[in-house]
Amino acid sequence: MAKDDEKKESGEWKEFFWNPRTHELLGRTASSWGLILLFYLVFYTFLAGMFCLTMYVMLLTLDDYKPTWQDRLATPGMMIRPKSDPLEIVYNLEKTESWDSYIQALDNFLAPYNDSQQAMKNDACIPDQYFIQEDSGEVRNNPKRSCQFNRTMLGSCSGLEDRTYGYQEGKPCVLIKLNRVIGLRPSNDEKSPYVSCSVEKGQKTAQTNETSAAVEYFPPNGTFNLMYYPYYGKRAQVNYSQPLVAVKFTDLSFNTDFNVECRIKSSSDFKISERDKFAGRVNFKLRINKV
Repeated sequence: MAKDDEKKESGEWKEFFWNPRTHELLGRTASSWGLILLFYLVFYTFLAGMFCLTMYVMLLTLDDYKPTWQDRLATPGMMIRPKSDPLEIVYNLEKTESWDSYIQALDNFLAPYNDSQQAMKNDACIPDQYFIQEDSGEVRNNPKRSCQFNRTMLGSCSGLEDRTYGYQEGKPCVLIKLNRVIGLRPSNDEKSPYVSCSVEKGQKTAQTNETSAAVEYFPPNGTFNLMYYPYYGKRAQVNYSQPLVAVKFTDLSFNTDFNVECRIKSSSDFKISERDKFAGRVNFKLRINKV
């Protein structure tokens, strides 16, 4: 009886897969399979068409040169060069290989700022005023021009006077830059924003901002000149060169940890949040070892 039951079940499965009497495949005739496949073909074609139409309409709302919706931060972020993870500059004065990577990083970063390239690509703008290039109605004023930021403006931190950027002497240079924000005007008056850095050893301030001889700024007073603003975006302003501030630390004790904090100072309402350590400021560790 068991063998008869197994044969019966096997026959039922074979008949379900293909029934020669009714010509049904998996319980459906050819016309039934044709109708259901036609239904799903029309259904998924409709869904694909709706998706393509939706994407097309959404793309029509996008601007090639400016974000339609911009989640703009109240305060631009700040970063240093050379940059490492974590943010620290630690090297041994007597071991060239310990600071050579910093030199290479600065050389590569400053290569586009060479005076010859800036003169070829960008304009010599009028300082201390915004370089405004608005569109004329529907007529795009693109590509927009950019102002020169010449490498020589960084003085002894340019890598031209001293190819080691002061690292060989124990007087290292650090470059400060603000993140690009489209349309940002970093000042409410005619005064350019500037960088102020403090250097702390433990809880005691060892050197402070521009009034201290231990810290030098290039350009003078550590300013981000207004002529580099507003920024119009990478596609609209293809040759834009971010303004930089070089900070040279000239009086640091060896074999000592220093905590450096640099902040942006401006008449604009830049809010320095304790939760965001990169909004309008940057903190990094600086240590120079010597046997």
